[in-house]
Amino acid sequence: MTRVLFVTNHAPPFRIGAFKALHEREDVVFALIGGDVRHGGGGTAAELPFNAIFPPQRAVARLARRYDVVVAGLSGRVALPAAYAGARRFVLWATIWSHPRTPAHALSYLPLRHIYRHADAIATYGPHVSAYVRSKGARGPVFEAPQAVDAKFWSQPGVPDRRADFQVLFVGRPSPEKGLDVLKQAWDGTLVVAGRQSPEELRNTYAGSDVVVVPSVPTRDFLEPWGLVVNEAFHQGVPVISTDAVGAAAGGLVQHEHTGLVVPAGDATALGAAIRRLRDDPDLRARLGANARAAVAAYTHEAWADAMSRAVAAARGC
Repeated sequence: MTRVLFVTNHAPPFRIGAFKALHEREDVVFALIGGDVRHGGGGTAAELPFNAIFPPQRAVARLARRYDVVVAGLSGRVALPAAYAGARRFVLWATIWSHPRTPAHALSYLPLRHIYRHADAIATYGPHVSAYVRSKGARGPVFEAPQAVDAKFWSQPGVPDRRADFQVLFVGRPSPEKGLDVLKQAWDGTLVVAGRQSPEELRNTYAGSDVVVVPSVPTRDFLEPWGLVVNEAFHQGVPVISTDAVGAAAGGLVQHEHTGLVVPAGDATALGAAIRRLRDDPDLRARLGANARAAVAAYTHEAWADAMSRAVAAARGC
């Protein structure tokens, strides 16, 4: 069997099921290098249901030489180029659909474009990232590994935590790129802001809400890669209003007028109109919610692992 090294920063709770599913398909060792996490949470459980090691980034190149195929994401300062340099066959786990526009990130643009062009295979978050890497000259095959949460947990009926006749929910940290200030301009009714809640509490909050709003805006150093709150909400049958700066919308899960509504990023007027539209049309809310629940069923940890396995097989066959 092909020996695979998977280099990433952490194994946060929402990734453990996906990593376990890949472990069941491949002889894979996860090299968890740690470091900061800008989105999606961090932290690694003490006991993991797959093989994991915790090397320093400087050791990744030497470590990579021991494996047949190396998969690496964009985590860390030197882990990606080290993994690429040491790999016999290389799979890039591509997660961005716009390169950050800061002086520091400018230094990484050309090296990353080289990896896009020379990786043996690329696995992406979805069609929006696939289109981006192809625009940068990707020559290897591209596979879409859908972003997923624990479908079994999030689809279980919650105990509705309801605080208003029409409940609008925002889930996330109040940082500028998350667009909470725009949402507050757009909506002067009851707004529930869910920060640090347990998964069970958050599931109950979804269950008690009429709409989840994901108002992210682009900044110089951030463009929402996906937005897993969309998956969570959809598993509860709750429609989403998203901006066009959210990967889940650009990637096709939030489909305007089908699973939710999509508005221009930063446009408080358009966002407010979309919220009021759903407030005034319960039939539309019900239709969007039902479609959302059906659409997210395909976004599973197993689907992610299957796509990663196909990318590994493609790289191995080069």
